[in-house]
Amino acid sequence: MDGGGLILPQDPEGKGIFDSCRVKCYDNRMSAKTEDNNGKKKKWAWLVLAVIILLGSAVLFIDFLIRGSGRWIITEEEAEGLTDIDCILVLGCSVKKDGTPSAMLEDRILTGVRLYEAGVSGKLLMSGDHGQDDYDEVNTMKDYAVQEGIGPDEIFLDHAGFNTYASMYRARDVFQVKRVVIVTQRYHLYRALYIARKLGLEAYGVPADTRTYSGQFLRDLREIAARCKAFVYCIFMPEPEYLGDPIPIQGKGSSTDG
Repeated sequence: MDGGGLILPQDPEGKGIFDSCRVKCYDNRMSAKTEDNNGKKKKWAWLVLAVIILLGSAVLFIDFLIRGSGRWIITEEEAEGLTDIDCILVLGCSVKKDGTPSAMLEDRILTGVRLYEAGVSGKLLMSGDHGQDDYDEVNTMKDYAVQEGIGPDEIFLDHAGFNTYASMYRARDVFQVKRVVIVTQRYHLYRALYIARKLGLEAYGVPADTRTYSGQFLRDLREIAARCKAFVYCIFMPEPEYLGDPIPIQGKGSSTDG
C-alpha cells in the first residue's frame, strides 16, 4: 500500500494482469472464429466435390446408356437383309459456303445412295437444316443424290430437321415412318438410334465413316452434352417447334420440294 493506492500485479512483460487477460480472451475468440471459418470452408469443399462426383457419375451413366444403342448399328451388307424398311433416313450436317456438301455430309449421302441401290428401301428421307434462305442442307443433299442417279420422286426432304431429336420425331409423326435405317457417322449414330428407339421407331443404323474428319475431338466433346440433352428430351418427349400436316413417305418426294 502507498498513499491508500493499490498496486496491481504485473505480468512478466510489464502489462497489467487485466490487460493481459483481455488480450488472451481476444486471441482465443479469433482462434475459435478462424477454426469455425476453416470448418465451413471444408464443408463447402466437400459439398462441391460431392456435386462434381454426382454430375460426373450421371454423365457417365447417360453415356453408357446411349452407347448401348450400338447393338442396332449394322453394316451395309447386314442392312440388305432387312425387310419392309419405310425409308433410309440421312441426317444432315454442314454445307460449304459454295453450296456443296462437307466431307461428312458427302459420305452420309453416298452411304444412303448405296443402301438405296442395294434395295434396302425405295425411299430416301433427307433431314436437315433449311431454316434460312441462304443455308440449305436438304436440297444440297437431294441434288447430290439425284446426280448419283436417284429419281427425284424417291427423295423426301425434311426442311425442319434442325436437330437429331426433331429429325426422329418428324420422321415418325410427319412422314409416318415406322421402320427406318439411319445414316450418319458412328459417333452420332448412338444418339440418333437412342432417340429413335425411345420414340417407338424400329430403327437400325449404318455408319458413314469412310475417312478421317478434321475437328473430331471437338465434336466428341460436344456429343457429351448432346447425349445428356437427348436423355432429358426422351424423358419428357416435347414436340419439336415445327410439325405440320402428315406427308406419308409412301407418296412422291417431289411434294416436299422447296
